[in-house]
Amino acid sequence: MPSTVSGIKSMRYIAVNFCMTVDFRSDTVTKPSAAMLEAMMQAPVGDDVFGEDTSINTLETKAAALFGMEAALFCPSGTMTNQIAIKCHTQPGDEVICDYDAHIYQYEGGGIAFNSGASVKLLSGDRGRINTEQVKAAINPDDVHRANTSLVCLENTSNRGGGSCYDWQTIESIAALSKAHNLAFHLDGARLYNALVATGQTTLQYGQTFDSISICLSKSLGCPVGSLLLGKTAFIKKARRIRKVFGGGMRQAGFIAAAGIYALDNNVTRLQQDHDHAQQIAQVLVSKNFVARLLPVETNIIIFELHESDGAPAFVAKLNEKNILAYAIAPNRVRLVLHLDITPAMVDYTIEVLNKL
Repeated sequence: MPSTVSGIKSMRYIAVNFCMTVDFRSDTVTKPSAAMLEAMMQAPVGDDVFGEDTSINTLETKAAALFGMEAALFCPSGTMTNQIAIKCHTQPGDEVICDYDAHIYQYEGGGIAFNSGASVKLLSGDRGRINTEQVKAAINPDDVHRANTSLVCLENTSNRGGGSCYDWQTIESIAALSKAHNLAFHLDGARLYNALVATGQTTLQYGQTFDSISICLSKSLGCPVGSLLLGKTAFIKKARRIRKVFGGGMRQAGFIAAAGIYALDNNVTRLQQDHDHAQQIAQVLVSKNFVARLLPVETNIIIFELHESDGAPAFVAKLNEKNILAYAIAPNRVRLVLHLDITPAMVDYTIEVLNKL
């Protein structure tokens, strides 16, 4: 006779198998919860271009205070917050230092060149994380023939690094080096809250260390849209002008800002469940003979390589046949991302499917 636990898992399996699609493609696929939708429906709004949207003002003030920073700017996307920050920190002809796998380089449409007229010094870090020695060696000398190094960008967690987290001492060391060389220091913190939950560091530590921080509300925090850029008052004033030039002036956007307020109040501590779910699935993957390599799983992202050099699309298609959606990020690499719409039942079902492959 099956145990109570196995019986529950069996019922979960049946429910998912016949009723649901399990979507691991990204943590951007989440839908607002009933409580978040209610907060959005009740949001007081106004014209943000006139500075009169109460919900946006509340969100910006709240986020700045959480990080101990002076001001914040609400934007439609993390790409926009990152690109505004780069534009604020650089002049045409400057050079930005970042990892080769950084989102600002790989996934923002060549925006550094297009929007800021800056070049990029790419470093080969450890799963998306660069170190102080690499940054020091990448700073150009004061030479008319060389681009002017003006900005260092980190990404925490690193998307292409499998949700890897920076060691705090490394961040402090790079910050000190940047300050010594008069370089601006920006954080692409699209999934920063995942790093905070995983490492125990605080928002205030980050606010004291970086010149600017971008945090995404529409990834792990579950909002339908929106990101925030944090910095000093003068920096955010400049950023607001650049947002306008980029076409990002908004009106009654408080309806989506209210989702951000709800998320910061309710969806942070629950990130640990996503991390735990990722560990459960990773424990299965590491034992499978079709997996050549599994990147260390630190947060909510799982990346694994297949033995077949071009096998990822076929593997993703095979999962799709079982109503499981995954993402082939390279010919032999598959990514799974855990998020608040992935239930324990979906995890059980995924493990059942993987065990049969």
